Amino acid sequence: MIIKKFVAKTEEAAVEAARKELGNNVVIMNVKAVKRRGLAALFMAKQTEVTAALEENDAVRGVRREQRPGGNTSVNSMQQYGDGGGINSGITEDRISIEKRLDSLQSLLMSRFQESETQPEETGETGEALHLQEEEEENPEEQEVTEQQRFVRLLYNTMLESEVDEKYANQMVNDVDVTGQSNLPIDYILENVYQKMILKFGRAEGITPAEGAPRLVLFMGPTGVGKTTTIAKIASSYAVEEKKKVALLTADTYRIAAVEQLRTYANILEVPFRVIYSEEEAREAVEEFDGYDYVFVDTAGHSHQNEEQLGHTKALLEALQEAGECQIFLVLSATTKYRDLLKIVATYDGIADFQLIFTKLDETTAMGNLLNLKLYTGTPIAFVTNGQNVPNDIEHFNAQKTVKQILSTRHERN
Repeated sequence: MIIKKFVAKTEEAAVEAARKELGNNVVIMNVKAVKRRGLAALFMAKQTEVTAALEENDAVRGVRREQRPGGNTSVNSMQQYGDGGGINSGITEDRISIEKRLDSLQSLLMSRFQESETQPEETGETGEALHLQEEEEENPEEQEVTEQQRFVRLLYNTMLESEVDEKYANQMVNDVDVTGQSNLPIDYILENVYQKMILKFGRAEGITPAEGAPRLVLFMGPTGVGKTTTIAKIASSYAVEEKKKVALLTADTYRIAAVEQLRTYANILEVPFRVIYSEEEAREAVEEFDGYDYVFVDTAGHSHQNEEQLGHTKALLEALQEAGECQIFLVLSATTKYRDLLKIVATYDGIADFQLIFTKLDETTAMGNLLNLKLYTGTPIAFVTNGQNVPNDIEHFNAQKTVKQILSTRHERN
């Protein structure tokens, strides 16, 4: 993993410099305002510092990795050596900024860790944690479990409580080799896992403007996930806050309530609204709104097992993709069972490439499915919603916030 800082006049400029040097897969870890030093600070504006990270396999040239005790590679000891170009190149990662990013997570986990030292372990552990416990019982004299190993077990079990799949929980902790390293700091283990999970989430491009034509933004997904409300929230943001020209289309003619709901939102926002019944009407609508910035399209929600309706959705997407520049979002509920999410994603994966939107985060305390789906599909998460209020209760996906929720105890999540 490479971690590097970039400083510019604005956050956008700093992020652009990070992407230019490290690539589009870069993950933004931290953003903060910095003051200039000396007398010049009186006459010059503040600058913005962005901390960016990149997975090792995407690393650029010019990176040296220094070793932690016992041969482990430290995220905090990685040093970037620039070629003199770029903004603020050659800056070493600052440990303090990462610790600030963790907020109270470390003390929360340490508190729970100390409680586990004085209480018998709960039964029902699975996977790697159970295996470790069995080894202790079979070889009490040969196996001495270190504090570091117990802390890794705590992280592992906390992930399982958040409904992270065992396979992915193992991936998160397996690279933290604490065997025989009693001097390895606990905070290093936490930072290593925390940063690794953030990088696994990656970043989504979200909705981007099209060149010379309206951006067609399509939303698909099963029934009952809040797709229409999500469209209203996003459309409100662009129409009211960003003053963009927005139009709303719906192909969800199976539910009268869905049509009237979106029509009501269109009237409130004072934007045009059309119901489309065929691929030809979809093409005509795109031509009608040629001078608009964004055209948001609500497709019919249906069961992923309904092949007929799935075929209609596929035909509509193909027609719209031919008519203009499209971005497609698959809307899923965070409350849906993981095995059902896998079936839904597998079904829609055969239709088109998409980004993910998770709804109903306010209805669950287990955020593990967000990580499960990201790792299973490799598809980025663009937005999350946490309530029914329009235009509020929606935000761009925040990997740091989600990881902290996954690594929090059940009590703290509640």
